[in-house]
Parts: sequence; C-alpha cells; structure tokens
Amino acid sequence: MKNVLVLCTGNSCRSQMAEVLLNADLAGQVRARSAGTRPQPKVADGAIEALKRAGLPTEGLYPKDVDAVINEPFDLVVTVCDNAKEACPVFPRPVKAIHLPFHDPHGEPLESFERVRDDIRARLIAAVRSELGL
Repeated sequence: MKNVLVLCTGNSCRSQMAEVLLNADLAGQVRARSAGTRPQPKVADGAIEALKRAGLPTEGLYPKDVDAVINEPFDLVVTVCDNAKEACPVFPRPVKAIHLPFHDPHGEPLESFERVRDDIRARLIAAVRSELGL
C-alpha cells in the first residue's frame, strides 16, 4: 500500500476531493491523506456536495494542517495549487513530489465544483498511477 499526501493551501476543496477520489479509485493500492499549508475552518460545502453527487463518502472530512502529517512516511506528495507548491514544507525524509494544479471553484456554482472533481478524477488518478507504477 502506497501513502500519498495531497497538499493545498486551505485543505478545504481540491485536496479534500483528491483524497476521497484517490481512496475510492485506487482502493487497496493507495492510502491518501490531504492537508493544507494554511487550513480553513471547514471543508467547502460545494466540495462535499460534488462528492456526494458522485456517490462518494464525505463523513469525517475536515481541514488538516500539514504539520499534523509531516512525519508520516509518504511515498508521494502532490501539490494541487500553486500556493501550496511554493509553500511546500521540507519533509523529514526524502519524498517524491509532483505538482498538478487544479482550478479553485470557491465562490462559484456547484457545477464548477463538479467540473473540478471530474478533472481531478481524470488527471490526478492517472498521474498517481504513473508516478507510483500502479
């Protein structure tokens, strides 16, 4: 089982959706976590609704600070926003990192969240498979 960290700034939308999608689509191969460099107080309602509309679980999702997971043994770190890439912390041990930015749908209609969800599913799942040789 490979451990993947999806890192964003607020850990309230894109990284949360990516965590759920990776755990669903690569179940048994990948254990995904998400975190933020400056976590928001809660997960965006649009992200929760977009995941629910795709039949994905949303229970227990909450923004986490990267400091809470930095000592975990990750096989891959994926930054999904430019700010997180710039602020990506130095991990205690070497870890492969890739940057795959996605549009931030905050403040936009639910359809934007659904488009971002589908974009993450299409591009991120394939990128993680490729990077980890799955």
